[in-house]
Amino acid sequence: MRSLFHFAYHVTDLDDARRFYGGVLGCEEGRSTDTWVDFDFFGHQISLHLGKPFETTRTGKVGDHMVMMPHLGVILALDDWFALAKRLEDADTAFDIPPVVRFEGQTGEQRTMFFLDPSGNPIEVKGFKDFDSVFAR
Repeated sequence: MRSLFHFAYHVTDLDDARRFYGGVLGCEEGRSTDTWVDFDFFGHQISLHLGKPFETTRTGKVGDHMVMMPHLGVILALDDWFALAKRLEDADTAFDIPPVVRFEGQTGEQRTMFFLDPSGNPIEVKGFKDFDSVFAR
């Protein structure tokens, strides 16, 4: 079975969202109206609608970090993760959790970084050497 993930959430300004998701993250824009815009978010569909962003709290204990919950995320191949981290750094993105290794030397070792979109929505991007280890126990 083939499937794509779809997530719709609020942003406060569509032009800011276009600059960030399209310009900084490199996501291709899809359909849009005056009140929403779709993006290809690394092979998945996100729909950004004008409105009040969801409330978040720092309640997710993962490794040594308390992460923002809820949050949107994606897992990239490690080379792509490094390239995106550089793009974000070059764009002077303020990281909530800067690029770091999590679970080093353990099953599930990964790179991760957390940042906020212009509306304050938290995003996590993970990087794995091998996608087969994503669900390893």
